[in-house]
Amino acid sequence: MAEYSDIRTGRHCVFMLHAHLVFVTKFRHRVFAGTHLTRMEAIMSSVCADFETELREFNGADNHVHLLVNFPPKITLSKLVNSLKGVSSRRMRQEFPELAAHYYRASKLWSGSYFAGSVGGAPLSIVRQYIEQQNRPV
Repeated sequence: MAEYSDIRTGRHCVFMLHAHLVFVTKFRHRVFAGTHLTRMEAIMSSVCADFETELREFNGADNHVHLLVNFPPKITLSKLVNSLKGVSSRRMRQEFPELAAHYYRASKLWSGSYFAGSVGGAPLSIVRQYIEQQNRPV
């Protein structure tokens, strides 16, 4: 059963929309360490706040990240993804110049593709547990 705290209201709607997003690095390079993921979580949380969305869970591994996002129906998921990937790529390459060394041919951190799945088939607790159990590098 859905938690009542997850239900949000807009001017003319009541909603509970969650998406599971996965972004992979360009060429699947293994570039992230724990410090990178910690900073990336803060950056992505800030971008989500700008879109009036909420980053509920974040974790990742050395070559990909998982996000659980709670978003209102007025937000186009593809625009949110585009902003999340663009802003995080730019800021991470500025703050961690060593990341740019992996991409001498292309100045992009992320692959052009992504996974977006609506969360509703499995309870949120299972998806949250799955994201929490990702092998975060030390």
